[in-house]
Amino acid sequence: MKFASYNSYKIFMSEPPYLKDLNPEQKAAVIQTDGPIMIVAGAGSGKTRVLTYRIAHLIATGVDPFNILSLTFTNKAAREMRHRIEGVVGLEARNIWMGTFHSVFAKILRIEADKIGYPQNFTIYDSDDSKSLIKSIVKEMNLDDKVYKPNYILSRISNAKNNLIQAHVYQNQSELIAYDETTGRGKIHEIYTEYAKRCFRSGAMDFDDLLLNTFKLLNNFPDVLHKYQHKFKYVMVDEYQDTNHCQYMIIKKLASVFENICVVGDDAQSIYSFRGATIKNILNFEKDYPDLSVFKLEQNYRSTETIVNAANSVIAKNKDQIEKKVWTKNDAGNKIKIIRAVTDNEEGKMIAQNIFETKMSEQKMNSDFAILYRTNSQSRSLEEALRKLNIPYRIYGGMSFYQRKEIKDILAYLRLIINQADSEALKRIINYPARGIGKTSLDRINIIASNEEKSIWEVILVADKYPELKGASKKLKNFVEMINSFIKLTKQQNAYEIAMHVARTTNLLKILNEDKTIEGINKYENIVELLNGLKEFVEDDTNESEKDLGSYMQDIALLTDSDKENDDNDRVSLMTIHQSKGLEYSKVYVSGLEENLFPSQMALADRTQLEEERRLFYVAITRAEQNLTLTFATSRFRFGNLLPCEPSRFIDEIDNEFLEFSKRVITKPQSQKSSNTNFYRKKQEPSSLKRTISRQNNPKMLRPPATENFIHEHIHDITIHMKVEHQRFGFGEIKSLEPVENPEKATIIFDDFGEKTLVLKFAKLRRA
Repeated sequence: MKFASYNSYKIFMSEPPYLKDLNPEQKAAVIQTDGPIMIVAGAGSGKTRVLTYRIAHLIATGVDPFNILSLTFTNKAAREMRHRIEGVVGLEARNIWMGTFHSVFAKILRIEADKIGYPQNFTIYDSDDSKSLIKSIVKEMNLDDKVYKPNYILSRISNAKNNLIQAHVYQNQSELIAYDETTGRGKIHEIYTEYAKRCFRSGAMDFDDLLLNTFKLLNNFPDVLHKYQHKFKYVMVDEYQDTNHCQYMIIKKLASVFENICVVGDDAQSIYSFRGATIKNILNFEKDYPDLSVFKLEQNYRSTETIVNAANSVIAKNKDQIEKKVWTKNDAGNKIKIIRAVTDNEEGKMIAQNIFETKMSEQKMNSDFAILYRTNSQSRSLEEALRKLNIPYRIYGGMSFYQRKEIKDILAYLRLIINQADSEALKRIINYPARGIGKTSLDRINIIASNEEKSIWEVILVADKYPELKGASKKLKNFVEMINSFIKLTKQQNAYEIAMHVARTTNLLKILNEDKTIEGINKYENIVELLNGLKEFVEDDTNESEKDLGSYMQDIALLTDSDKENDDNDRVSLMTIHQSKGLEYSKVYVSGLEENLFPSQMALADRTQLEEERRLFYVAITRAEQNLTLTFATSRFRFGNLLPCEPSRFIDEIDNEFLEFSKRVITKPQSQKSSNTNFYRKKQEPSSLKRTISRQNNPKMLRPPATENFIHEHIHDITIHMKVEHQRFGFGEIKSLEPVENPEKATIIFDDFGEKTLVLKFAKLRRA
């Protein structure tokens, strides 16, 4: 292995202008074009710029962009890189094979699908489709759905596929079956086998199949392997530490002829083992390529010196890592604040109050702030606290636009038009809107399809030949005729025109337009927005996809969480630490720094898992540009009980010189002090302890703000149009009272939950 640097290269006087934007180590990584290369990119080290300029440099030095394969983990990252490359080399950048693993491999599979027995227009199942199919299989096998939960089963199947274990192989793996039996789920191998059969019969692939089937193509068809090995003479992989075994094997096969492979990543940010990613891929990269050149990007441009050094002091505790020392020329900045709260609710209040005060004193935007947490369940207390101070926020990882029911309904029609074998899409819309094809008929169709190993579509095409379907045969015939009429349009109209015709013909638009509730209006507007998106898709000249319906459906099926359109509104960002990877904020709060929460209780018995938790903490620290605040509670509600908590070991792993303990710390009464007190005294300076505030000795802290008076204690004060707040539904406006005199019920239109009718006696409303 060669550790390379810019000084080892002779740069001509007339170097390209884009190289002048790079530091010496970045330049070295950009201009070495041939051979195996690993770029170890520390947090905030300008990785995207290096990737962009490296591809631009390849094209500028004569490499045909059609021969470049660039793999990323989000479409958003690929679009951003392609746009930057265009700025350097022009429209030639559009000829690069660039995108996520799944989007690039889906493109290859559509070209080569017939070789593995799939139609070219195969459907891509999302997790909801997969879970629905698994649920059906579990029911048909008469298994306990409380034991064989779809989430768990899908996770086991996904893990198997990521390790190249197909269904027929799983059946012969005694260790896997023995493990399933110990968990009381000994039939998983049978479910996996049936799941694979049903997907194949439906002409459908789930996300993991896009990887597994690409490997099968390359492994079983030498001519296909030869074709793509010689097409992709230069292979670049971003976020290599996040690749799984299947991705690793595909990359290795594709790059084996020319070995012009460049992987970019940071072992210190490997945090996705639960998705099948393995850190060994980056740690052991040299074993595959002994002539490997390694470039280390160690200068951090994002964070203050204090934050960078604090992150270094934490990650240094890990044993499995590539040695590097991240540094920065940025100012030292403020120390990292540690805030201690008595409960998780108080933790939320202190964070919200801190954000409120910082906004006022420093004239900051809400979008400058982010609150990170280990698990989604922690957001509750944070949301409540932010709402009470009228601080707008956005939660990442919520329901995607394309996961909303009304959107999935119309997309199911479009999926069926493209692929009639798609049984999950067919089941979703065969009786929506209602057309008299009930559950009993559908169950009978399912049984026939299963017994005859046919798709549901094949059964309903000849429904009149089955006596048990006689009562529904006419309705099924009408349904088939409607879908066939849609199919004919695909040869004459573009994606937008077809979707509009479907929305009108099925009465989906009419039904939603007639629903004048808040929910109904929102659903109608969502359908309109989908149609607007289709219109934009077919009219976008810069869109490299075909304008047909199949291309559009593939594009949206392959969207990742990070590809959701950003909200331009000025809001505080709330998200798990996993979701924060790749993002950066001026001011970051990491909440819930407690043992058994962060690090997770499941990680404490295994060093490998504990090291991943530490890498997760490293990611959290390095999201911050200017200010970082870490918070923990000495008690937290879990399963309905208030349990004592101990501060996370990760706080103790930060060198003390980088920490500052908040003066607003609230201690527990003497009788309730637990083992965490010793920890806190050890980390605090004596002067900080003297300034610690006791809740018992500060009655002002116990007094609720005037805005928190309960309306239900003053019922006669309620009026129509009054602005109110509910603990669960948030802010809203009173629409009507029943009865008007001495009201007992109120109908309220809430900002986020629409119209609700509440009994005032129990509602516990507050004036907003």
